[in-house]
This record gives sequence, C-alpha cells and structure tokens, in this order.
Amino acid sequence: MIQMKTPPLRDAILRHLTYSFGKDPEHAILEDWRMALSYAVRDRIVDAWFKATERTYDTGAKRVYYLSMEFLIGRLLEDGIVNLELVDEAKAALAEFSKDYNEVLTDEPDAALGNGGLGRLAACFLESLSTIGCPAHGYGIRYEHGLFRQSFVDGRQIEQPELWLGQRHAWEFERPEVRYRIGFGGHVDTRGETVRWYPSEEVEAEAFDTPVVGWKGRWANTLRLWSGRAIHPFDLDAFNHGDYAKAAAPEALARTISRVLYPDDTTEQGKELRLKQEYFLTGAALRDILRRFNNQFGDLRRLPEKVAIQLNDTHPAIAGPELIRILHDERGIPFDESMEIARATLSYTNHTLLPEALESWGEALFGRLLPRHIQIIDQIDFTHAQKNPTRTQSMRSDHQVKMGQLSFVMAHHVNGVSALHTELMKTTVFEELHHLHPDRIVNETNGVTPRRWLLACNPRLAGLITEGIGEGWVDDLEQLEKLEPYIEDAGWLERYAGVKRANKVELSNWMGQAHGIHVDPDMLFDVQIKRMHEYKRQHLNILEAIAHWQEIRENPDAGWTPRLKLFAGKAAPGYFFAKDIIRLINDAAVVINNDPVTNKYLKIAFLPNYNVSLAERLVPAADLSEQISTAGKEASGTGNMKFALNGAPTVGTLDGANVEIREHVGAENFILFGMTAEEVMERRTVESHAQKAIEADPRLASALNAIRDGRFSPSEPTRYHNVVGNLEGADYFLVCSDFTDYWRAQREVDTAFADPQGWARMAAFNTARSGWFSSDRTIRGYMADIWKAKSLLDR
Repeated sequence: MIQMKTPPLRDAILRHLTYSFGKDPEHAILEDWRMALSYAVRDRIVDAWFKATERTYDTGAKRVYYLSMEFLIGRLLEDGIVNLELVDEAKAALAEFSKDYNEVLTDEPDAALGNGGLGRLAACFLESLSTIGCPAHGYGIRYEHGLFRQSFVDGRQIEQPELWLGQRHAWEFERPEVRYRIGFGGHVDTRGETVRWYPSEEVEAEAFDTPVVGWKGRWANTLRLWSGRAIHPFDLDAFNHGDYAKAAAPEALARTISRVLYPDDTTEQGKELRLKQEYFLTGAALRDILRRFNNQFGDLRRLPEKVAIQLNDTHPAIAGPELIRILHDERGIPFDESMEIARATLSYTNHTLLPEALESWGEALFGRLLPRHIQIIDQIDFTHAQKNPTRTQSMRSDHQVKMGQLSFVMAHHVNGVSALHTELMKTTVFEELHHLHPDRIVNETNGVTPRRWLLACNPRLAGLITEGIGEGWVDDLEQLEKLEPYIEDAGWLERYAGVKRANKVELSNWMGQAHGIHVDPDMLFDVQIKRMHEYKRQHLNILEAIAHWQEIRENPDAGWTPRLKLFAGKAAPGYFFAKDIIRLINDAAVVINNDPVTNKYLKIAFLPNYNVSLAERLVPAADLSEQISTAGKEASGTGNMKFALNGAPTVGTLDGANVEIREHVGAENFILFGMTAEEVMERRTVESHAQKAIEADPRLASALNAIRDGRFSPSEPTRYHNVVGNLEGADYFLVCSDFTDYWRAQREVDTAFADPQGWARMAAFNTARSGWFSSDRTIRGYMADIWKAKSLLDR
C-alpha cells in the first residue's frame, strides 16, 4: 500500500474546501466547512481502515459479522476527531478561519439509522471492535428516512420523515459494484435431490460503506449498509406512452424497502414490508460474507473456523434458513451438514423477555414471501424434534412461524445482555430449549463506549478525570476506580460538583434558546430518556409527578427540593397507548409549569425528537437517572450505564443491568424501590391488585382522579380514560402496585439532594465504580466466549 504524508489538518480542510467543494473561505457556508473538516478527518480514518483490512487479509484471521436492523451511530465527525486525538488541532485549524468548532460539529445531522437501545448498542459494539482491533463488519439497512422526526402539536406526537440524507453525507462510500439480487415470492421446484427457488419479484441491494475508527486510530472496521435498488429502474416504453407513474414504479418499489425503519406493522402491507426488510438485510449480508470467504478460503466447510455471525435480536433470524439454502440448494452440501455448518457459524443475542416481542410471522405471509425458507424451517424443526423427542414446542404453531425458537435452535450460543436477564431467559421464554441445550445460553452484560459517552459528550468531567489519573481510562475504563481516593478530598469533590453544574447551565441555556423552556440550573435535573413503552413505565413517573404537584399545592412552604422532570423518547406510530402517555406528560407539563404556587419547585419538560445528539446533551447534565421498568422486563438497558458513568445516581428497580450497577456502585449510591421479578409474578396472581394498591394510597388515588376528571385536558375531559382504565384494571406492568414505594424513593432523593456534598459523593462514586460497564469489556467477552476471535493489534 502506498504511504502518503499526512498534511496538517488546516491544510487538508482548505484543500477539500477548494477542490472537493469548489469554495474559497470567503464564500463557504457552514455546511461547506463541516464537510471539508469531515473529509479531512475521513482521509485519516481511511488510512487506518486500509491498514486494518490489509492486516486482516494477510493474517487470514477470523472475522466477526454483526447483523442488526439498527445502528444508531449518531453524528460521526466528533467521534472521528476524538478517536484520532485531533480535538485541539481541529479547534485551532477552524479558529484560523474564524469558525467556531462546536457550531461546525452540530451542523452534522444525526444518522437516522436506529431508534433506541438495540441500535445504540450495535454502534457502541462497532466502535469497541475497532478499539480492540477485532476484524469486523456491521451489516444494516441504509434507511433514507429512519424512524421518524418527532414533533408535538397540542401535546400529541406528530411523525414526519427524517431527512438526514437531505444534507451531504461525508462518511459513506457508495459501492455500486457490490450489488446482490434479493428475491421474494415465486415457487419452489423440486427434482429429485435438487431444489430450486424461483422468486417472482427481485430487487438489488447496493452497498454503502462507512469506516468506523477506534481509539487512537489504531484500527478501523466497516459498517456496510444496504440500499434498495430496482433491477430495471425505468420503464421507457411506459414513459413514452405517457404513463409516467408506471415508468418510475420499479424504482419506487425497490427503494421502499430501505426508506423507513420499522414500518407500522398494524396493517398487512406493513407486516409484509417488515419481513421483506429483514430478508433483504440478511440475504444481502450472507451473500457478501460468503463472497469474501470464497475469495480467501474457498472451502465452505471451514466457514465456522473463519466466520462468526452475530444476530442482534430476532430480526435477522432468517439467516439460519438462508445460509442452509445457499449451502444445500446452491452449493450442494447435504442438508444435515449444511445445518451444522450454519449453527456453528451463527450466534444470537436475545433482547427481550416479553413473549409478544419475540417475533413471529403468519404462515400465509411467510410462505408467500419466502416459500423455500418455510420448507427449510420445517426441516430444521423436524430434525430438532427427532434429536429431542421430549420437545413440546415447535417453530410453527398457531399458524405462526416463531423466530425466537428458530434463532435459538440455529445458534451455537444464545446470550442474554445482563445477569438477571440471562437467568430469566432460562426460566421464561426459553425454558424448554434451555433444558434441552443447557450449555447454549451464556451472559454478556452490555456496555457503552467511554469514548463517546464520557470523553466526547462530557469533556469537563473527562478533563478532571484525566488530570487526576491520566488518560489510560479511555480504553481501560476500570481504571476509574483510581478516582476513589480523590472523592475524600473536599476540594476535588467541589470541582466534581462544579463540572455537573456547568453542564446543567449549558443544558438549561440550550433549552431556553432551542425550545423556550426556562429552568433554574440549581433544580434537581431528573431525567427519563428512552423508547416509549408501558414496561419502561413513563406513566409511573408522570403519576408520581402529579401526586408530587398536588402535595406541593397543599403545603407550598414545606421546604421542597426544586426538581425538573425531563422526558424524551418516541412512541411507535401504531402504539396508541404510548402516544397517550406522551400527550399526558405534555398536558400535565402545561398545567404544572404554569402554576404560580408550585412552579418554582416542580417543572416538567418533554423534549422532542430524541436521538443520540440529544442524549449527549442530557446525560452529562442529569442529576438523577430514572430506570423504573417493571422488574423482569428490561433485558439490560444501556442508558442506565451512561448516566451512572457521568455521575447521575439511579432511582430504579432490580431490573436488567440495574442489578449489576447497584452491585458495582454500592447500594448506598443507588436509590432502590419496587418489587423484585419474583414478587412481580406473585403480585399478578392477586385478584384486583391495582384496586388494592389504589385503595391503600390516597396520593395515587388523587392523582388518578385528577387525570380521569380532565384536570389536564379540560377541553376533552375523557381524553385519558383509557390510560386510567388500564391502570385501575389489568395494570399488567404493576404501576399502581409499585407507586407507593416509588413515592418513598423520590422523597429519599429529595432529602439526599438537599445535602450538596453528600449528593456529590454519591455521584462521584457512580463515576468511579462504573468502569466495568464498558462495551470494550463486553466485546472481549463475546470474543472469548462466543466468537473465538482474536485482536490483531500489535501490543
């Protein structure tokens, strides 16, 4: 490979401004400066990318392939600058042209490639794989419009297309030469031992590559995203006959596959599109993996030796049948051997204990779209049943194809993402399969990348840490434990608290400028940011806030701790209950924030269009982390780790990774409430459990009455009768049963926050003891326990 001298960053910016964008400094707009800086940084990333690729080929090392429907990568410019250690040089270079570094960075749109924890985890994993030097590819879909852009009208969630690709995108390399045909429908032809699938509809998957660089630029891996293209994009004959819509129809249909993340599946058309997306991603990725393997190694029986494919949830579960189809139908390897090769290559991460969230597809739809695959699934199921005659569960039952069962059977390892979640998998969703395959389930507790979630998003705290213990913590996060002696130093602790207050001032100024929300930075910033779902219990949070407001109104001079409750998160377009919760929070905020009696003690804000960039503002400024899901329902969570790392103690249940966070940071630095997973299951057996809880707690009853009576929706008093009816009735997620203890915990928070030095100690111990929650540690666990892969970094 030709080695080129790296020019100073200032010169590289000016060169790209001139020759890539045809502008001089006097006429360049902000986007031009952002793109020129991005290209200058990308040049250096590409150097690391090429070296890593060359070393991977030279060594013949095993590669990891991570298949995920989401990669919530956020903005990439700061990621690159931080990981290449170019922050000071970039600031100085832009200053020479009188450009503000932060203004240039924030001009970059968030890549709209994910929604929540699943996608952010995948992004953290890719960065950690590069930091560790493990050869890897991520495979996903290049969504043109992502999930949606969220706004509020009269408190209601409004969904609009996310136009992140409307601006120039600096980071991807289009690969028009890398295209694969992906088929749907058609028929299967069986002639003796030969089976062939003849699809009736085909689209092309075209590759777009983004290099993902690790810490210090020592290694870079690839995120390859697929975009839908028509095989024959334009019907000239139809156009010449005046049927312009028909002429463009093939291209429109193909691009539909890669337009939107998680299309609404409450309609049959939506279900069909989602299944097509999952096969589109998986089919293209497997063809690409096998092409690369064939070019280097040839013998497909060696696939498990050189390839590890990780399925991030059940979305890519079709990988098992598809890999068998290619090996058996197209390459002539016997079915049973193909099945063993596939299983030895594939592993599966489970992310849910909700049975309804383990994907299943109607047999009619699945058989119509993927007729050969349903045959293969039946054969897998038959083979599994023969080897396990006591088995009672099937991959096809109740006219559904069960993707969770398929994923488990076709994986050599199935991992949970927290210790509690992994143990519950064995006794709930996969109880029978665990008994049949007791060595298959392993645990790999999630983690977050410290480069983005501390070094980049919280530079004040990162600087204080580095000043005390050096920069070794950046890629060895457990070095944060060296901070503990500093916590006993009153002067250092005061500086630590000063960092938090400065972050809060910055956030409150931004909220005022961007959203017209004006708050006192000395309030307790109480933050719940995550996907809207009943089990995450945002409605428990707002119920307690309403009860708190009522209590303050009754006794305004009781010395209340001032508190700002901050919410952010999106509800799926068809998830109407979650959308009602969003509107209730916004309606309650209008009433409470405008109450002159209470608003100096309590304010509520729901910030729109939650994404990575918003999280990067909120996490460093949070005083309190709300992790209040019903015990036994959250697989892990990673927001809880980000908050703890940045010095926000948790108020939470013993759910997901909260259990391990509490163990690491210390019970005295974690505000615990609520039932355990075992108590939750027992409570559900109690008849009228919600009514009993309401009768036992007048505060809860009063808050529910205020909602039911239209106190927050006077123009439509019945607006939230469905929400109240759910809570007073089935209340499956036990909001009412946990309310009283949640109230107690929040008053414990008030008391603790009223002691600034004591609260700062709690916060600092959360930072110092969160080092275990690094995605570097998680990836090393996958490499050792599941993938059997090695780092290629020279140490």
